[in-house]
Order: sequence, then C-alpha cells, then structure tokens
Amino acid sequence: MQGIRTRVNVQCPRYSLVLPIYNEEEVLPRLVERINLLVDQLDAETEVIFVDDGSLDGSVKYLRRVVAAEPSFRLIEFSRNFGHQIAITAGMEAAAGEAVIVMDADLQDPPEVVLDLVAKWKEGFEIVYARRTRRQGESWFKRLSASLFYRLLEKMTPVDIPRDVGDFRLVGRKALETFKCMPEHDRFVRGMFGWMGFKQAAVPFERPARTLGETKYPFWKMLHLALHGIIGFSEKPLRLALWAGLAISALAVLFGAYATFAWLFQAGVIAGWTSTVVIVSLLCGINLFMTGVVGLYVGSIHAEVKRRPLYVIERLTGFNRSVRVASGERRASFRKAENRVPADVRTLRQL
Repeated sequence: MQGIRTRVNVQCPRYSLVLPIYNEEEVLPRLVERINLLVDQLDAETEVIFVDDGSLDGSVKYLRRVVAAEPSFRLIEFSRNFGHQIAITAGMEAAAGEAVIVMDADLQDPPEVVLDLVAKWKEGFEIVYARRTRRQGESWFKRLSASLFYRLLEKMTPVDIPRDVGDFRLVGRKALETFKCMPEHDRFVRGMFGWMGFKQAAVPFERPARTLGETKYPFWKMLHLALHGIIGFSEKPLRLALWAGLAISALAVLFGAYATFAWLFQAGVIAGWTSTVVIVSLLCGINLFMTGVVGLYVGSIHAEVKRRPLYVIERLTGFNRSVRVASGERRASFRKAENRVPADVRTLRQL
C-alpha cells in the first residue's frame, strides 16, 4: 500500500480534518468560514484535507483558490466520482495528524462538535464518535428507515456498530493505522471502526437541518449503503438463503409424497404431472441450497479478486507545505508532482 504525503519532509500536525466534497458549491463559503473558526480554537496545529469526489459544479475551482491561500489546507481531486466511503478512505490515508476527524461538508456535522470529540479523545479513548440525539429537518420516513437500519444491522452482525452514528468521528493514530491495513473494496467505514474494538466513546449532538445545497444520500443511495453494511459484516443473509433452500427441498419431498399418493389412488392427476412436479421442485430447492453455499465464498472474494485500486487521483494540492507543530516526529515523505501526478502515482492504494 502506498500513501501520500509530499516530496519534502514535513512535520505532522496534531489534528487532521477530513471532509469529503461532492457538489457542495453553495455551502463551501460558509463551511470554510466555520472550519477556520474551529482551527483557531483547537490547541495545536491542524491540517484540513478536502477530498473532491468528482464534483460537477464549481466546488473544485473554489477549493483550489482557498487551498492556495491557506497553508494548512490540502485538496485531493479524484478523477471521477468514487463514492462517499472511498473519499473518506482517501482523506484518512493522507492524514498526518495524531487525531483524525472525519466530517461531512454539508454542515449537518457541526464543526464546533469537534472540540467535544477532542476533549473526549484526551481522556484516553482511541475512537470517539458523534451520536445523533435529534435529526432536524428530516422526514418521518427518513428517521424511521434510519432507525430500522441500525437495529437490523445490530441483529444481523456480530460487530458492535453503534446506533444513530454516522461517519462523524475522531480516530486516534493507532486505530487509523489499523484502518489503513484493511484493504477491502466493499467499504462500510463505520462498521470497520466498530470491528476494530479499541476504547471507544460517544459524544451526543443534535444534527441540524441542511440549509444549503441538496442531500447526496437519497433513499436509493441509503439503501445501497445499508446493503453494503449488512453484506460486508454479516453472513446471515447467505445463511438464510441456505436454510430457505433446505426448507424448499423439504417441502418438495412432502409435495412429492402427496403427488405420489394422488397418483396411486387415481385422484384426477394428469399423467406425467407427478414426476415433473417432484423433479422440478426438488431441483429448485437443491439449486437454492447450493447457491447459498457458493455465495458464502463468492460474497467474500468477489470484490477483492479484481485487485483494482480503491480510487484514482487526478490532482493534489497543498501537500508540499509544512505545518508547524511544537513537538512530534516527522512523517515519512512520499514523492509527488506539484499539480500533475503520473497515472502510476495517482492510484494511491496498490494491493
């Protein structure tokens, strides 16, 4: 695996903020303003990493101007849209801080809550997640579906994934290094951190309504994320398919007994119907049974065998600038071109 830093040695900040961006042109000015206020309140040097996930509006142009003017800001630009979970991964792999904070750019994850996350982290917790106690501006259907999803996930997987928690969290360096060693392509980030263990804590907050821009998680996308979360951390759906196959096979045997009985006593059964029903029903049940068994293996290896990089980067900005810190070790440097990155370097994860 190859990370990114810079072509020169740079000192590590204590905090790294990671913000995935996708078509957030309207909210960016207000976001940058509040991020700057947050950085001023933190007790050590901070870097801010924006990850543009193939935005189609003016987000990239605005961020380039902001990053050029602010030494602590960095920008990663994907070659296309790779998805929210992948953007989070890229930002965290690039982060150099002792504590890395992931938050959405729509201001529904209030930057001010980061101060509470940091305070809890200093108490000795490796992972601190923000738990939503109230979700303003969301329909009853969205709240109900989210509640059902977390409860279903809790029942379907042995991994302890906290309820009402998104990707807004602080991650210590030890947990981050563990995260970077997890190469799976079918990523459900909150589940991956739940799987790790470590000492974790929650910070409650009220999630405000979105006031600018449009949501990037409509129902179909939430459903897609839910399916990835369940499939990625639970084999129970495949086991259900397996047991369903066994049940259908058992029913086929019973139905076959009935059909044989009807044929023996000439209860109006059409000639040839008995053997056809028995054979088709039994084979369908066996087929579903075998599909479930094979699916246990296919589900685990399908996403990995292609060995493609998780993402492709078109351009990096701001990573050649140092962030001054009072103490700390220097982070290993990595080669990169200033604003033009060769294709073999742009794929930052090589498995």
